[in-house]
Amino acid sequence: MEVVVKRSARRKKTISARMVGGVMEVLAPARISDAALAGHIQKLRSRLERKSYPKDDSHLQERASLLNRKYFQGSLCWNSIQYSSNQERRRGSCNCLARTIKISSNLAHLPQWVEDYVIVHELAHLIEPNHGPRFKALVHRYPLAERAIGFLMARESLDKSSSGGNKK
Repeated sequence: MEVVVKRSARRKKTISARMVGGVMEVLAPARISDAALAGHIQKLRSRLERKSYPKDDSHLQERASLLNRKYFQGSLCWNSIQYSSNQERRRGSCNCLARTIKISSNLAHLPQWVEDYVIVHELAHLIEPNHGPRFKALVHRYPLAERAIGFLMARESLDKSSSGGNKK
């Protein structure tokens, strides 16, 4: 990935990056050294690469249908299920009225059993919109639910510690 650094005397502390025409544009303070900037560029590059991860969501409909049959006796119906790239803090979301499900594209590269847990979680919202005991019972029909929750919690903890405690 080609990187272009733009330094500014007006920028005092923050370093940011964005994709412009297939080129990673890094905006940095004028006074930061090249050595210090290199580490930041590497982190920003990996973050942008994760965001632009190929998000082929054609398999989500098939996975949701399979999980619906297996854990909900095929009783659920939804209008769409797709990846969403603007869910930084959420793993998924379900609009019960529109019957649409969005799965964070950050999950696309995780093990299938973890993504399946998130799909089951969102499917359960089609029955129970809140996170009460009935909802939890529905989600725990998926036998790897606790394991997936632990996996996601550990991953979130690692992400926080590698970013200095600041989760974006």
